[in-house]
Amino acid sequence: MKRIETVEEMMQIARQLRREGKSIGLVPTMGYLHEGHLALAGAARKESDMVIMSIFVNPAQFGPGEDFETYPRDLERDCALAEEAGVDYLFHPTAGDMYPQDGGIRILPGPQADVLCGSSRPGHFDGVLKVICKLFNITSPDRAYFGEKDAQQLAIIETFVRDFNFPVEIRRVPIVREEDGLAKSSRNVRLSDAQRNEAPAIRRALECGEQIFLETGNAGETLAAVRRLLQKIPGAELEYAELLEYPSLKPADADTKEIILAAAVGFGSVRLIDNVLLPVKETAPCTK
Repeated sequence: MKRIETVEEMMQIARQLRREGKSIGLVPTMGYLHEGHLALAGAARKESDMVIMSIFVNPAQFGPGEDFETYPRDLERDCALAEEAGVDYLFHPTAGDMYPQDGGIRILPGPQADVLCGSSRPGHFDGVLKVICKLFNITSPDRAYFGEKDAQQLAIIETFVRDFNFPVEIRRVPIVREEDGLAKSSRNVRLSDAQRNEAPAIRRALECGEQIFLETGNAGETLAAVRRLLQKIPGAELEYAELLEYPSLKPADADTKEIILAAAVGFGSVRLIDNVLLPVKETAPCTK
């Protein structure tokens, strides 16, 4: 595995791989790798001649008072894990190299960014699309791999790629979980022992909601049960629990084919998200 630190060198390598006819799989991450990231790399390895993983804690997607400074970082550990996972190039630029100038041009997501995490993190998905656009231009991937845990981000990126004709296929990779059901996240290491013991209840609440929705198709009943369970978690603060059409992130209606049941919960300064994606039965009423 080769480590690349500059945008210029990464672009040169990507151009050379293109000239050689090699297919490129891109795995964008913010580092502090866990099994979820490695699953993305594994999926890329199966489909691509060359795998590029980026590690970049993107300041553009952190708002004031968010955890940019405390976001966990361990580049040497990440390098070892990435190499073991079969990554060919690890791209870890500095913020100064990624954003050397600011001409004031902005990429603004649409209504998909106004719900779920976006409702309390204004500007977050602007920053996500900014870095994704740059990464696609820098690495010229055939395919890019994203986890379903960040389902709102995934939906917005899929829409971005579709609407602006990026020549890249977006691959969805299922959520990787701990044995007790907690979704893998780089932020999990910041939980106290007591918080870590309680955090799997997020998944259990969503599973309860999944069962209710599959049996009844009733969104209101589903959300009431999920919110009630999440509000009972000791030491946790419910930010949201929502059921929406996926990937449009609009309210579900009679024509909805797939829904997302998603939640965000805070344990002190640690914010955890989780979701389930469900098909909608044609006979289900999907009432509010």
